[in-house]
Amino acid sequence: MTQGMYSIKDLERLTGIKAHTIRIWEKRYGVVKPNRTHTNIRYYNDLDLKKLLNIAILINHGFKISYLATLPDSTLNEKVVDITYKPSNAASQIESLILAMISLDEIKFEKTISMATINLGFENTILEIIYPFLERIGILWQTGSINPAQEHFVSNLLRQKLLVAIDGQGGRPKADAKRFMLFLPENELHELGLLFYSYLVRKSGNKIIYLGQSVPFNDLIEVSKAKEPDVLVTSITSPIHDQSTQAYIDHLAATFPKQKIFITGIQMQNNTLRLPSNVKKISNVTEFKEELTANFG
Repeated sequence: MTQGMYSIKDLERLTGIKAHTIRIWEKRYGVVKPNRTHTNIRYYNDLDLKKLLNIAILINHGFKISYLATLPDSTLNEKVVDITYKPSNAASQIESLILAMISLDEIKFEKTISMATINLGFENTILEIIYPFLERIGILWQTGSINPAQEHFVSNLLRQKLLVAIDGQGGRPKADAKRFMLFLPENELHELGLLFYSYLVRKSGNKIIYLGQSVPFNDLIEVSKAKEPDVLVTSITSPIHDQSTQAYIDHLAATFPKQKIFITGIQMQNNTLRLPSNVKKISNVTEFKEELTANFG
């Protein structure tokens, strides 16, 4: 696998250790040693990131950097393994998931999620561990600091777990169930959040029509004619391919005037967006759960 190339700001986002602290540790303890590009720009590799993640976990459990800096990488790994598979705080489990992602270590990834699920339950594991984990690495996916193999590794493992959880909510819908159609716009592939929303809708006793990734607009119209959904749910993470986010929202609202439309995603953070009356921005999962409870529970 190609070695990752991380800036010091990338390390800060992934480890939670401030950039100036990393620089101090470099000079005082030689904890990591950055490389340089042919244009003399400093960068760090996967081994540097793994070491700093291990150190971050151990510091959160009371160890001192002056002591950790004296240990070989193998000993750091052993100490982290001892911590990771015991009931632990969320920060350590998130960092453990990042370590597993960088190493493409499926066993470590599965064990960390399984332990969190035993302690917290599936839904709280998603809310307290998985979503913060995805937020920590989301910026790096956007900038290309994490390579496609790592992104696919994480996405596929989490997707499998979400699909199993959705199937586990397979009881009969309630008598007054509404029909939710969930989809991503054309060329949009970031599906994990939408799958969890699908899980929440089914758990609330409502019906789902799950269309998934990259759905052409004309297909939305055809499915809507056949299935007559009451509610549309989508997420806009990447810029819309051939139009502005505002134009897409306006077109969606005008095409489905009788439906309530919930939209989440990075592109919705633009405060200048004008939302039609049948469109509501969802800022986070908790807000969506509140909408389900208040209006569709």
